[in-house]
Amino acid sequence: MSKEALEELLKKYNMEIKDLDYDAVYIANMCKADFLGSSIPNEVSLVKYVKDVIDDPDAYEGMPFTRFYADCIGSGTRIPWEDLL
Repeated sequence: MSKEALEELLKKYNMEIKDLDYDAVYIANMCKADFLGSSIPNEVSLVKYVKDVIDDPDAYEGMPFTRFYADCIGSGTRIPWEDLL
């Protein structure tokens, strides 16, 4: 799911994420791949999940990226940092 697609879903369900960035896009894609159709039954629940994770008052700055990086390490997925920086 692209950032634009997430923005459209947010508009569709009349929700807003204050600082919509690629952390939210990662959470949306992870949720869609892992939970949609199971514990997250539909798109509106997916958008609510993304908003809850991003707006979590107990979360720390960069938590979704930390999760992504930990998942890469755990799965042995190499990140081509030299290509990204």
